[in-house]
Amino acid sequence: MLFAPLTSIFAELTVGESYRINLPDVDGNTFSTADGHITTVVLISESNIDKARAVGDRTPDFCLANPTYRMITVLAFEKKHSKPIRMILTSLIRRRVDSEARQLQTRYDRLRITRNARQDIFAVPDFDGAVTTQFGAQPTAALFHVFIFGRKGELLKQWSDVPSVEELAAALKQN
Repeated sequence: MLFAPLTSIFAELTVGESYRINLPDVDGNTFSTADGHITTVVLISESNIDKARAVGDRTPDFCLANPTYRMITVLAFEKKHSKPIRMILTSLIRRRVDSEARQLQTRYDRLRITRNARQDIFAVPDFDGAVTTQFGAQPTAALFHVFIFGRKGELLKQWSDVPSVEELAAALKQN
């Protein structure tokens, strides 16, 4: 579906084009960029986890606990790992997600949102590059990209750096 030149980290995903990308998370759920939600996908390497948190922190309040919106973080691993190592890494990712949920819960509590924040945090480990390549990327140490997809998988906006609060809110209100 997407062809990436060997010299480029990203193929050009085109704003306005639709992409159906399946995203299997650490909890056994599979999401799609074209399943009726407005989806923020943050594609990162291990070294850019803090940037993913910054995107989450900048997500507007109107998106929180709102079933129309969701954010999914895809963690791309550069190296191939054996099945036992993948199991250990998956366990560590779940712990990290639980930790992030506790931090998000404080924001929910401040906004008087009674929902369990852990239900709204999604992480996809990409051990073999299968997910990353669907975004036209290759797992590298510098990998960081943010995509906003509309309800039918149409790409609304993309960034290669952390968007501002205003940019993110404007993109999320587009659909």
